[in-house]
Amino acid sequence: MRAALYERHGSAADVLRVAEIETPEPGPGEVRVRMTLSGVNPTDWKARCGATPRPIDGFQVPHHDGTGVIDAVGEGVDDGRIGQRVWTWLAATNRRWGTAAQWSVLPSRQAVPLPDGASDELGACLGVPAMTAHRCLFADGPVDGKNVLVAGGAGAVGHFAIELAKFFGARVATTVSGRQKAELARQAGADHVVNYRDADAAGQLRAFAPIMDRIVEVALGANLELDLAVSGPPTHIVDYAAEPSDPVLPVRKCMSANVTLRFVLIYGVPAGAQDQAAADISTALDAARLTVLPVTRFPLEEVVAAHEAVEAGIVGKVLIEIP
Repeated sequence: MRAALYERHGSAADVLRVAEIETPEPGPGEVRVRMTLSGVNPTDWKARCGATPRPIDGFQVPHHDGTGVIDAVGEGVDDGRIGQRVWTWLAATNRRWGTAAQWSVLPSRQAVPLPDGASDELGACLGVPAMTAHRCLFADGPVDGKNVLVAGGAGAVGHFAIELAKFFGARVATTVSGRQKAELARQAGADHVVNYRDADAAGQLRAFAPIMDRIVEVALGANLELDLAVSGPPTHIVDYAAEPSDPVLPVRKCMSANVTLRFVLIYGVPAGAQDQAAADISTALDAARLTVLPVTRFPLEEVVAAHEAVEAGIVGKVLIEIP
């Protein structure tokens, strides 16, 4: 099969290549998916370059997310799953068979049926962003009737955080950095959109809700002052991304707000919570309440350019077409 792979950590141009390798077979509890699209996330280039290094078992086919059709199952998996159209999550975690290949093999639970009404593009955009968004929202309980602030509402995690929060009954405000991103956040369903660069950003947020119940945070150090301006005893600030430099924590201000800080990395989320996230995402998909951000496509042979685009911070999602 044709697959993108790397055998050592480094820049995309130095280590990524496309080659013919043996097609994998599913083991017990696994399914094999004939991939259609592979989604590229920041976590993928960080693993590849060694910023968040993970062991390489000879070679690594990158990417966790994608869509395709199950064409083989391992022992213990219902063969009725063959022919099922699916979206995948964490396909490359502790495994060499990521989604940037014609076939990927992964545990059956990590290949989730994709409703007929959901496009391949949407399915390939879920995985890491949607699962992360779900954990940030629901790790501390339901959000029905709650006030939720999503930092970076035009990013992939922010996009799905807005949509999932709205679907499950929350009022949602979000912060962005410009008009294009503001429009993307509004299209996702945000009730209130604020440019965090505005001098009165805190006042604009307090006009929506004096105290937020959840804050889904992408840049804790940069945004903490603004977050604390709308925080109080019910507030949980949930951070899912690391900045180049660790923030200095204003302990007294956090104490005064009686705020709770939580950190999320989807790889370490308990299995039960991961499964609940997949189930809730599927419910939202069935209701046609999740949408696609602007998509930029690359052919598999241009996987280097795809990684470089994500590294450069392209707006929207990057998908790789699998031949």
